[in-house]
Amino acid sequence: MPNLTLKLEAARRQSWRTFGRQITFYLPGMFAYDGLAGRYPAASITGDRCALQCDHCRARILAPMIDTDSPGQLVDKCLKLEEKGNHGVLISGGCDENGRLPWQPFLAALAEVKQRTGLVVSVHSGLIDVVTAKALKNAGVDQALIDVIGDDETLQKIYHVPFGVERIKSSLAALREAGLPIVPHVVCGLNYGQIKGERAAIDMLAGYDVAQVVIVALMQIPGTPVYGSPRLRAAEVAAILAEARLKLPDARISLGCARQRGSHELEMLAIDAGVNRMAIPSDEAIAHAKNYGLDIRYQRTCCSVDQDFASPSW
Repeated sequence: MPNLTLKLEAARRQSWRTFGRQITFYLPGMFAYDGLAGRYPAASITGDRCALQCDHCRARILAPMIDTDSPGQLVDKCLKLEEKGNHGVLISGGCDENGRLPWQPFLAALAEVKQRTGLVVSVHSGLIDVVTAKALKNAGVDQALIDVIGDDETLQKIYHVPFGVERIKSSLAALREAGLPIVPHVVCGLNYGQIKGERAAIDMLAGYDVAQVVIVALMQIPGTPVYGSPRLRAAEVAAILAEARLKLPDARISLGCARQRGSHELEMLAIDAGVNRMAIPSDEAIAHAKNYGLDIRYQRTCCSVDQDFASPSW
């Protein structure tokens, strides 16, 4: 890819100027690293059910999550998670036909979890209105994770919805108005392995003063329509990482956990781009960070989490 090396260097220097020569590696709760588990598991308020049946997922991502499809289950299981030493929980779930999660029946349970535990609570918000966003904020939710797609065709084809990205923009505006910290996720290659609306998604985020952005890449899950699509090249994702850094100079940039495993090249290029955070690093990525002389810390949570649970080792 022409000029990628120069772009990565510019991004890296920008990152180091703003955040210093440091990186934090993360281990989310749904993964293990050399037998070590993360302390930030994911739970689904709809079990394994999702009406959208998106082409990249077909609800398969929900299946391994903790089933909390009633408010009572959500409270009980969060209490047990804290007893086991977890730092927090990511609460997710399937969407209805309009891309929305059923938050209303769970608001009191979320508030109870925050009142009775010290858990940090992240939510996959889905598409959302300002009333619901404020209700989540009032319940004590710490942050909202939301997928940001920059292209109408990709949104409609992959998510099976009749509307366009204006609905994502209105959700970002609702979360901002509610004062709920937004952690947007940009999925590279979502359109059957093609880079299409990712740069437009980053441009969209420039208007919302986000503190961090997570860049992930299409995971080809067996049994989904995208399985067997052309593989994204590491350089294509690295170019998006660099662009995110240069266009959002004050935001922390993460290479998230949702990506194909074993792409050491992508991880190395992400470090070349000066990412501030990386989930589930390989030994090669850690060695590359050490070669740059970076201050390295390790944290067993989602890479979106603002709270500092980091230490000098896993």
